[in-house]
Amino acid sequence: MKKFLLFISDLAVLFGSLLLTLYLRYGQTFSEKLEFHLAPFSLIFAVWLIVFYIANLYEPATLRNNIHFYSALLQAIIISSVVSLTLFYLVPLFKIAPKTNFAIFAAIFTGLEFSARFGFNRIFEKKFKKTVLIVGLNRQAFELAQFIKNNPQLGYELKCVVDLTPNQPDDPPTGGEEEFKKFGIIQGLDNLEKQIKEEKIDAIVISPEAYQNPETINIFYKSLEQKISFFNLASFYERLTGKVPLGAINQIWFLENLSEGKKRGYEIAKRFFDTVFAVIIGIVSLIFYPLIALVIKISSPGPIFYRQRRFGQAGKTFEIVKFRTMRRDAEKETGAVWAAENDPRITKVGNILRKTRLDEIPQVWNILKGEMSFVGPRAERPEFHNKLQKDVPFYEERYLIKPGLTGWAQINFHYGSSVSDAAEKLKYDLYYIKNRSLLLDLGIILKTIRIAAGQAGR
Repeated sequence: MKKFLLFISDLAVLFGSLLLTLYLRYGQTFSEKLEFHLAPFSLIFAVWLIVFYIANLYEPATLRNNIHFYSALLQAIIISSVVSLTLFYLVPLFKIAPKTNFAIFAAIFTGLEFSARFGFNRIFEKKFKKTVLIVGLNRQAFELAQFIKNNPQLGYELKCVVDLTPNQPDDPPTGGEEEFKKFGIIQGLDNLEKQIKEEKIDAIVISPEAYQNPETINIFYKSLEQKISFFNLASFYERLTGKVPLGAINQIWFLENLSEGKKRGYEIAKRFFDTVFAVIIGIVSLIFYPLIALVIKISSPGPIFYRQRRFGQAGKTFEIVKFRTMRRDAEKETGAVWAAENDPRITKVGNILRKTRLDEIPQVWNILKGEMSFVGPRAERPEFHNKLQKDVPFYEERYLIKPGLTGWAQINFHYGSSVSDAAEKLKYDLYYIKNRSLLLDLGIILKTIRIAAGQAGR
């Protein structure tokens, strides 16, 4: 709902800014000018909304009145303005090429948009909050509590966490006792019913262990008359964070949520689009192969392409092809190791290719062969698979679908270089596998473009 309201608000500000611009320029005759401006500006506004989406200006996690948000908003407005002017002056479809009008429009829109977003962000962060109580203290509940506390703009206020054990856990999550105190921990069930009434709780999030306690369930039943919403921890955690908590799910969760029979139509459509765009991108990218090959050869001795075995759908191995970004025989002495940030094995040219994702262009042929998709979990190396399979619960479930050039985990988490990073990325992979759709795929691709462009500009 928040995203929809923001979208409608931005649409209203865009058209309102256009009307105000024409009125300021032409006075009472502005309606005559509107006929010439409405169609081309409407097409331009679609570009603005797409740029805003790519810039994460509709993501609840970013909607805060701070320098980071308004810096992103200003950058999005500047990029949208540049794209708009380019289209106005280069595309013959438009019968107008506004200069003064567009300058006035951009100034008016910037002022109105900043004001509107300030109001929305303040409302989301301060008003209309729902009070939340978490029943059952475990690592996933603790992570959720931290996330709610750190993201007030999501519209939830955590009142307390109920620890079902009589004593405080011997091994509390990271942070120790001080971290426990700020969440208002209630020990046991003695005061739970009283707490629900006094704090006027709107939503109760239930950890798996709470379902095993008949007394807890009885208290929940008594609370139904207070019109409280109940959520299981996994669902609420997933909805707020965009990832699945590994410690709060089991095999039943996979049977209920990852039924592949429901995705047949989607998979057929996805394969069609993968094939079409792989052919188009593959052919167009051939133009850049000679230049990329030349700079690779000049920067360091060795082959142009790099081949590597990876795990694919259903655990089948295949060979990906990439432009080489590391020095020759980079793993000759160390064996297979995770690539890390500022990895000394990566060449200067390779670093640029990685940041812009140009090193992955040859993988469109893996997509064309059906071994990969444009969007999906990252294809892991067999050398790391065995360890991750042992140390990370449910790790093999990510192989239910084809790996991708980019994915939900790749745009939400930094490059993984450890078992703990792999576990964190798996949370995002499971979220994607459960919720994947053509619309989500499009959003991931658009945000991947933003990330690649941002890294290229560093």
